Amino acid sequence: MKLQKFVWVMALIGAMMLATACASEPEAVEAPAAEAPAAEEAPAEEAPAAEAPAEAPAAEAPAAGELAAPVEYPEAVLMEGMRAPKVFPVSDIVEVKAFDEYCEPEWVTQLVAEGKLPPVAERLPKEPAVYKEGFYSDGVGQYGGIWRDVWAVPLEGWNYNAGAVQGWFGIEAIVQEEPLNTGAMFMTEGVTPIPFLAKGYEWVDDGMGLVMNFLEGVKWSDGDEFTTEDIMFLWEDNIMDPNVSTWTNASFWQIDGQPVTLEAIDDYTIRFTFPVAYPTKFLYNLTNLIFSPGPAHILKPLHPKYGGKDYQSYRDALPPNSLPVVTLGPWVPVEYRTDEFLVMRRNPYYYKVDSNGCQLPYLDEVQFTYSKTGATRTLNTMAGTGDHSNVENIETFDETVRQSQDPNATFRVEWGPETLGFDVQFNQSKDLGVQNDRDRVVRDLLRTPDFRKALAYAIDREGLSGSLTNGPFFRPWAGALFPGSAYFDRSSVVYYPYSPESAALLLDGLGLQDTNGDGTREFTTGPLAGEDVVIGLETGEDATDGSLGQAIVAFLQNVGVKVNFRSLAGTAMDANDRAGTWEMRIGRPGQAWATPNVRCRDIAPVRTDFAWHRLAEGEVAADEYATFEQRAIEIANEFCLAADFESEYALMSELNQLYTENVYTLGLIVGRYGLMMNKNFKNIPVGTPAFLYQWDANNYLMEQIWFEEANRTDQGQVEIYPQTVPYHADCNYQTDGAVCVVGPGQ
Repeated sequence: MKLQKFVWVMALIGAMMLATACASEPEAVEAPAAEAPAAEEAPAEEAPAAEAPAEAPAAEAPAAGELAAPVEYPEAVLMEGMRAPKVFPVSDIVEVKAFDEYCEPEWVTQLVAEGKLPPVAERLPKEPAVYKEGFYSDGVGQYGGIWRDVWAVPLEGWNYNAGAVQGWFGIEAIVQEEPLNTGAMFMTEGVTPIPFLAKGYEWVDDGMGLVMNFLEGVKWSDGDEFTTEDIMFLWEDNIMDPNVSTWTNASFWQIDGQPVTLEAIDDYTIRFTFPVAYPTKFLYNLTNLIFSPGPAHILKPLHPKYGGKDYQSYRDALPPNSLPVVTLGPWVPVEYRTDEFLVMRRNPYYYKVDSNGCQLPYLDEVQFTYSKTGATRTLNTMAGTGDHSNVENIETFDETVRQSQDPNATFRVEWGPETLGFDVQFNQSKDLGVQNDRDRVVRDLLRTPDFRKALAYAIDREGLSGSLTNGPFFRPWAGALFPGSAYFDRSSVVYYPYSPESAALLLDGLGLQDTNGDGTREFTTGPLAGEDVVIGLETGEDATDGSLGQAIVAFLQNVGVKVNFRSLAGTAMDANDRAGTWEMRIGRPGQAWATPNVRCRDIAPVRTDFAWHRLAEGEVAADEYATFEQRAIEIANEFCLAADFESEYALMSELNQLYTENVYTLGLIVGRYGLMMNKNFKNIPVGTPAFLYQWDANNYLMEQIWFEEANRTDQGQVEIYPQTVPYHADCNYQTDGAVCVVGPGQ
C-alpha cells in the first residue's frame, strides 16, 4: 500500500507542476546496398486518436519458493499525429553543381560592395552542394527571420575534436559539419547517407577500399579553406591519439579486431582501407559528432604534438567565450553569456545553396537561452516564446497534447515511433573505477545476473508508466531494442513481471538478508558482512528523470535494497563514466537501440569505451566479459558485416533475447518522442522524427527552413544583431567582450 501511494503521489505532484507551469551528390557510387527499412512504419495519413494502452499480461502467481515466469510483451498502439515520412532517392535531395550566378540577402551584397566581404561566388565552393527543389516541403525559401531555442547542458567549449561539449540541444549540429549526414536518412531510399562535405565516394579494390572526394573550395567561417588536412588532423592526432578524449577511440574504428586505415590522396581526396570487403555500414560512421572535423589551422598549434602545452590544455583551448567560433556550419556563435544565452549569426562562407543558387541559410540569426531543464524549451514553445522542442520530458506530455488541440496554438507536434526509453544501466566493468573493498563487492554484485533480475522483479513498471502521464504515452519496457525499431522482435523479449516475492528469493539466494529487522538487507559474507546493501544511482540534472529515480528508490527499498539517488551535471556524469566511478544510472538510450544498422559498434562491448562496460587500461582479464556478453560481441561483429535484412533481423532477435534475459540494462518505460515546431516554419520534412538515426537538429536540415515575411515577428521575435555577419580578424571578444559582427555602413 505504501508503494502504491507513493506512485500516486508522484503522479499528483507531476500534475501540479504542470498546472503551475502553464497558469519546442548524389547516391552512393558503386556501393552495394545493404538495404534496411526505416523504423516502425506509421500510416500515410494521420492516425486516428490513440487507443487505450496495451496492458502487460498479469503474471500468474508462482508456487511458494518459485520465481515468477517471464510474461509475453504486448504490442504497441498508435498515437494521433503520426505521419509516414516522404521518401526520396538521395539524387532528388542534393546534387553538386556550379551556377552562372548566385544570390544572397541584399544587405550581404551591400557588404560586398563596401569591401567587407568577397563576392558570394568566391565565398562558395567551386561546385556548391545544392538542395534540390523537389524534396522541399514548402518550396524555395525567403531570406529573413530567427530561430529561438533553449539549451540545458553546460557549454564546455568549442574543441569538439577533443570531446568538448557544446551544450547539446542542437548547438553541436549547427557548429559541426560532416562528410555524410545520417540524420535525414529517414527520408532517403535504402537508408542512404546524404553527402554534405563529401562530393561522392566509390568502393575500390573489390570493396577493400573506399575513396571519398570532398567539395573543392569549402571555406571555414574565417575564410580559410577546408581540405583533407582537417580530416587527417582529426583522424591521426585526435581519434588515434589515446590521450585525446574524442567521441570515439581507435577500437571503434576496427573491424573484427583489425584496424581501418586512412590516408590523404590530395587536398580533396581520402582513402580508407579495410580488413574485409565492402563493410557498407562503415559509411554511417562518417557523420556528425564522431567524424566532424575541426579547423586544423586553429587547433593544430594547440595540440601537444605540435607545440601545445598538454592534453588538458588542448581540450580546453577554445573556451565558450572564444568567439566567433571558426565553423563550417550555417550559423556562427558570436555572443555567449555563461548560463544565460548564446547568439549565432549567418555564416557568409556557408557552402550550400538552394535550387536557385541562393546561398543558405535562409534564417539570419539563432538564439539560445540557457535553462537547467530541457522542459523549459517545451514550455517556451507552447507560450510562443520559443520555436522548437522535443516532447521528451515526462512532466510536459499532458499539457503539450492538450494545448496542441487548440486551433490557436503557435506550434504543431509530429509523433515518432516508440524510441523514447528510460532504463537503469549497471556498471559492468570488472575493474575500472574499483578503488576499495566496497567498490569490489558492489561491482561484483552489479555484474551478477540474478541481482539485476531481482531489481527487474522489484519494480512495478506497469504502475510506473501509468502514473507518470495521462494517456497512452508510456508503457513498460524490458530494455535493449526499442519497440519502434525495425529490428524489434516482440517474441524475443524476456519480460520479468512485477513480483517482490521473486525479487526477495533472488536476493536471499545471493546472501543479502535483513538480519536485524530494520527493513534493509545486509551483506552476510565477505569484507562488507554486516553492512547495509547500499547502491548508488545517478541521473543528469538537465534530464527529467527525477520522478523515476525517486520511484526506484521506493521500489527497491521495498525489497530491502537501499539506494542513494543523486542528480549530477552532465559534465560530472561524463567524468564518472570515463573514470568508471559510478554504480547505477538512469539513462535514456541512444540511436543504437532504434537503428542498430547505423550504430552497429554501439550495441555490444566490441569497443573499449562501450557505454556501460568500459575497460580499464592494461590487459583484459579472462573473466572481464560474461558468457552472454561474449556472444553479444560475436553478434555485433556479424551484424556489422551482414548485407541482408533477414540476417540482420535474426541477429538482433538473438541479441535482444540475450540482453533482456540477463537484464543487461533494466528497461523501465518506453514511449514516443514528439517533434514540436513553430507552426509557421516552412520546409520541415514530412514525418521528421525527433530521434531516430540522429537527434532532431541533424534530421530536419535546419539551413533550408524559412518563414514567410508575415510570420518573422508575429510571435515577438526580435533580432539582436540585425543585418550583420561575424568577422574574425582583430576580434578580441575574449578580453573586451565586444561582439565581432559587422553590417552595412558600420
